[in-house]
Amino acid sequence: MRLLRELRPTGLAAAPLTGAILTLAAGVMLVVSAATPSVPNRFLLLAERAPVILIELSHFLSSVLGLVLIFLAFGLRARLDAAWIATMVVLALCVPLTLLKGIIWEETAWLAALLVLLAPFRDAFTRQARLSRMEITPGWLVSAAALVLGAGLLGLWSFQNADYGHRSWISVMVEDDAARAIRAWVGAALGLLAFGIWRLFASAATPRVVTPHDQDFQQVRAILASAQAAEPASNLALLGDKRFLFSQSGESFLMFGVRGRSWIALGAPVGRRDERLELLWRFREMADAHAARPGVYALGADDLPEAVELGFSLQKIGESAVVPLETFSVEGRKRGNLRRAWRKAGEEGATFEVLSPADVPAVLDELQQISDEWLDHHAGGEKRFTMGAFTPAYVSEFPIALVRQDGKSVAFATLWTTSGRTAFSMDLMRYSDAAPKNIMDYLFVELIAWGKAQGYQAFEFGMAPLAGLEDRPFAPIMSRVGRLLYERGEEIYNFQGVRRYKDKYDPLWQPRYLAAPHKWAIPLLLADVGLLSSGGMAALAKRPRKADPRPEAGSGEGAEA
Repeated sequence: MRLLRELRPTGLAAAPLTGAILTLAAGVMLVVSAATPSVPNRFLLLAERAPVILIELSHFLSSVLGLVLIFLAFGLRARLDAAWIATMVVLALCVPLTLLKGIIWEETAWLAALLVLLAPFRDAFTRQARLSRMEITPGWLVSAAALVLGAGLLGLWSFQNADYGHRSWISVMVEDDAARAIRAWVGAALGLLAFGIWRLFASAATPRVVTPHDQDFQQVRAILASAQAAEPASNLALLGDKRFLFSQSGESFLMFGVRGRSWIALGAPVGRRDERLELLWRFREMADAHAARPGVYALGADDLPEAVELGFSLQKIGESAVVPLETFSVEGRKRGNLRRAWRKAGEEGATFEVLSPADVPAVLDELQQISDEWLDHHAGGEKRFTMGAFTPAYVSEFPIALVRQDGKSVAFATLWTTSGRTAFSMDLMRYSDAAPKNIMDYLFVELIAWGKAQGYQAFEFGMAPLAGLEDRPFAPIMSRVGRLLYERGEEIYNFQGVRRYKDKYDPLWQPRYLAAPHKWAIPLLLADVGLLSSGGMAALAKRPRKADPRPEAGSGEGAEA
């Protein structure tokens, strides 16, 4: 007994995968068995003692339940408790059915043994989820369909003297003289079809997206207004495309997005510092309970202890530019070009002002026109998730930096502020065709002066993707690949141009990281971040309608230009 207790942890660890393989084998066995003729002497012996309708029904049900076991195998692999319960029920039903369909005692023994083997390992299946939340990928559905098709062809070969090509499936199912293999094949195919439709309309296994019309959105606003721990990019919580996990006190939140199996938290938790680690643990546990792949995107260096505490692997994904306002000045020889560009814009009639959120609705139409002209020059249209998008509700949440040329609005930027005034940044920066070419430098200089006057300590330019990665023999492979893409991937994205432009302001470059439970998950999470931000593969394929002569100043992560 002591030995069994010592071996139990090992058994619990191995049970999900082992049980999944054995259950899959049992399902395949039942489906194939249904497509082949019974052993004649056993069938005759059974026919003498049992009604034909019972034999036919047992044969049909065992084939359909075999298909069910195939699907349940993937639930067992995912450690779903509902999958274990359902597997035990299906196995218990199949044990007598295999005897009643043709005294196939070998199958009976196999199914009974599997039932006894799985019974003690209930604790290995800890993920609490309904069967409707099982993740069945298109690949699994195709495989199951191929299996059913193969079994059907086998049955047609076994009963090649029967011709059902001109018959409807309904007539085949009720025909007394129809081969049982054909009937089983039709039933399994119908079961597969029903399951596929059910999966298409199954509810998501994730917390819902919180929109501006939800009550929780007010809580998000309140937390942002008083947060101890928040970055300018935390304001992306107001975009209306995020899901939220709130702390027990209601004074902190973690925002995340979902694509496929990936659950991606955007930045560290926002709110109270003492609740950050607890929220991260709850996020990882909730993702695991839903068989999801968790990750945390755009962590700063100060956030790494919490990520390490969670057992996450880390990968640097770029560097964020931060300009200390106390020391910044446009004076001096080094900033001569920047100073001249700023002065020239002012001399040509450019004026700058910051509108409060209450004043924004009055100029929304003008801002919309500027935004539409700006989008004409940029690929992919509006972004999401890691970047803001121009919607009236979102834009009206923030102060707006507005530039006019000879009294006409030509450029604007939405401002991300923080309650502690530690830093501020801009999100959307957009300009019309009428704006001067030096509009970005003018706007940046004016914004920095405004922030200093408001008492902010720093201005965040946003992230330069893939900047600062090392290409050394002992560097992680992801860093080396990222460095190669940074140096050779200018046709994909203006990586080096973004870094060079921001260097004009002599910022402090701070590393940004992605955290994930395993190194192999990092490329998958990065791909899903890109798809979440772009709006999917279709949006990635969009190209700008005409070339834009201005240089790229923004990063695409909290600042755009």
